[in-house]
Amino acid sequence: MAYKGIGEYGLIGNSHTAARVSVDGSIDWCCLPRFDSLSTFAAILDDVKGGRFQIKPRAAFRSGQAYVPNTNVLQTTFGTNTGKVTVIDYMPCYRTARGKLAHPAEIYRIVNCSDGEMELEAIFIPRLDYARGKTIVRTTKHGVIAEKDTESVSLSSTIQFAIDSDIAVCSFKLHKDRSAEFVLHYGSNQHGSPAVYRPNDKLERTMAYWRKKVEACDVSGPWREQIVRSYLALHLMLYTPTGAVIAAPTTSLPEEIGGGRNWDYRYTWLRDASLTLSAFFRLGHTDEGLGFFNWLVTLCDKCGAKAQILYDIDYEHPVDEQILEHLEGYKGSRPVRIGNGAYNQTQLDVFGEMLDAAHNFLEMGGYISCSTWQSMESFVEAACDNWRKPDSGIWEIRGGPYHFVHSKLMCWVAVDRGIGIAEKLGYEKNLDRWRQVAKEIRSDILANGWNTSKKAFTQHYDTEALDASNLLMPLFDFLPITDERIVSTLERTKEELGWKGLLRRYRTDLADDGLTGSEGAFLWCSFWLVRNYIRMGELEEAKALYERLLGYGNHLGLISEMVDPDTGELLGNFPQALTHLAIIITGLELTDALEKKKA
Repeated sequence: MAYKGIGEYGLIGNSHTAARVSVDGSIDWCCLPRFDSLSTFAAILDDVKGGRFQIKPRAAFRSGQAYVPNTNVLQTTFGTNTGKVTVIDYMPCYRTARGKLAHPAEIYRIVNCSDGEMELEAIFIPRLDYARGKTIVRTTKHGVIAEKDTESVSLSSTIQFAIDSDIAVCSFKLHKDRSAEFVLHYGSNQHGSPAVYRPNDKLERTMAYWRKKVEACDVSGPWREQIVRSYLALHLMLYTPTGAVIAAPTTSLPEEIGGGRNWDYRYTWLRDASLTLSAFFRLGHTDEGLGFFNWLVTLCDKCGAKAQILYDIDYEHPVDEQILEHLEGYKGSRPVRIGNGAYNQTQLDVFGEMLDAAHNFLEMGGYISCSTWQSMESFVEAACDNWRKPDSGIWEIRGGPYHFVHSKLMCWVAVDRGIGIAEKLGYEKNLDRWRQVAKEIRSDILANGWNTSKKAFTQHYDTEALDASNLLMPLFDFLPITDERIVSTLERTKEELGWKGLLRRYRTDLADDGLTGSEGAFLWCSFWLVRNYIRMGELEEAKALYERLLGYGNHLGLISEMVDPDTGELLGNFPQALTHLAIIITGLELTDALEKKKA
């Protein structure tokens, strides 16, 4: 089989892990039982070796995918000259009678024939542990067992499989109103028939769980559907035991086809978690927002100013970066990485994101206790103590460290928001000193970050290259949108970083990031441009760009980290939490601005 496009997939999950299901009915990526576990299927990283689980017609077919409305239950519909069949894919996720969240490490595939008849086949190729070594596959009375070392998965089926070279295959025929069921379980080498697991009952309960969440979304306007889909997508990247939000459920999908900018995003970045808190509060999900805030506070209390920029989803296991030499990578894009070496970088911007999230939490009616404030206070002090130092920056530059303008900006945000929280709560002992530090940071940025010949704020103090992250200056109220320096920076950024109306993060040929090759347009940055247009009152331009960005979503409304504006091809890990957060935050701001204009 040939590699499919990065966006030719839907995603199912249970807020513990997720699986990518392609438009031709193949599960080409899944790690069980957690996002960061060893892979069970990894065909997206090696079409031959990686492993997959596919259900498809035996004859030529046409196919389409859609989510059951307001859920994360996926339907892939196949049509042939003889009939029509739908494969319903989901991972159980529902509340028990006692209110406990149930999330078994299982994948359910229900095949229903709605018209005529169809001959189908199921191809089950588990390759445990990233296909390192041999996975033993054998048939049983109720399906198939696969084992490697201490790991095992079982597939319960109403159809009998046969084994050929460690590949389990079965053929079956369905007539109208008939069905077949397949249930994949992790961690067991014993299983019963699919009926034992009540697939239809769990399906109904899972759909009810997702629909209840959507009902609580306080959002209206022309982009409600896209915002709600992004909200649901975020829940497929949420690890409920700790509240961690992973950046994406995949690793090593390339930022340039054939290139080496391939990273493991199955971890949680403090930046992403802070933004998720704000997004959920804006959607009216105060309980979920409170959960994220408590996670942030716990981390602050535990780690203080020494907090890493990214963590494993339960903060216990190392995330050291490794290269899997035996996998060829997506379309030959090597290396394939697991783990992420950026965890030991210094990125000073995280202090600002954490304090901004806390400030937003307080402004939205949240409660910050004395002990919580003490944890947050340590981050303000860390910004005060460290803002003069160079770091690796928001983009995790491996060629530095440098004095990044954005890092200085976010240290200013940390101190400024800390001042705002302290004033509101009545904690005055540090205010004079913090106000002085805030002034010093501001003066330093204006003196050293502004390039008079370029007429723009630059990426860092020792370069004339630009960086899209400086579009955040007016969004964090560092300077007003009307300031001539902001207006000029915006225009220069569009000129130097623009790519057919979208934005790169920075020019890889002008900035020393310690890497080779290039990358696509970074969608998060283009959403910043929309938010700048909103503040400038240029709502028609904001609307046009927002809708164009939404158009890069795939057939299900899922969207990647980057895109090639020349081809429209999605690039990078998919789907990407930051992009879906940007859809929510930008969509809500734009809707509000348009409604105010009408009033």
